Amino acid sequence: MNTSGIIGFFLSKIAPILLAILGLIFIARANKGEVSRVLTSSTIAIIGIAFIAGAVVLVAVGNGLVDVLFSQED
Repeated sequence: MNTSGIIGFFLSKIAPILLAILGLIFIARANKGEVSRVLTSSTIAIIGIAFIAGAVVLVAVGNGLVDVLFSQED
């Protein structure tokens, strides 16, 4: 399975669209005077992005460990 291709596609195509939608929602809420909800939602979104970045790092580290542990030298 081409995990680097899937991650690259997600980061280049889907993530910016989702972030733009979140930004529009936050701006709309802030204009309505719901600043505390916007701050809470922003914090949750940032934590979510950190978890996604952590998952990407774990995939990269896991691939590296598998390559090191199961590399066959001729």
